[in-house]
Amino acid sequence: MANATQPLVGIIMGSKSDWETLRHAAEMLERFAVPHECRIVSAHRTPQWLAEYAAQAESRGLQVVIAGAGGAAHLPGMAAAQTLLPVLGVPVESQVLRGVDSLLSIVQMPAGVPVGTLAIGKAGAINAALLAVAILARSHQDLRERLRQFREEQTRAVLADSLPTGVVPP
Repeated sequence: MANATQPLVGIIMGSKSDWETLRHAAEMLERFAVPHECRIVSAHRTPQWLAEYAAQAESRGLQVVIAGAGGAAHLPGMAAAQTLLPVLGVPVESQVLRGVDSLLSIVQMPAGVPVGTLAIGKAGAINAALLAVAILARSHQDLRERLRQFREEQTRAVLADSLPTGVVPP
């Protein structure tokens, strides 16, 4: 894999409050030892910084961008419009519509500007990181092996689970 100081994944979010969700993506990338960076890049408050960040991401060595946003949630789509890298969108749960507004904003991209959209909230952040790992694993054999081991651990954990006596699963 690349030099540990060279991030392969950029995690961007619209505001500091989105960190509560996006930290789960960072933690999962750390579990896989994937170098990454985390930045606040607002589509609405810092549009020029967003354009620069996304346009320069590939030349800086990034291979995947994870973009999380709530409400109007334009960050993932605007990032995708500025880079050829895969952009994975994470809808952040909002107070008014519990993240459904964010989900619809991210998932309804016009044809030609794709954003891989994940679930709302923590599960989406974790899965965005796992999808980034899977993308990177195509060209990093060591990462591919760690991903395979992770999946095997998940299988073992489910098989080891048991229900209380007398409970019969459907």
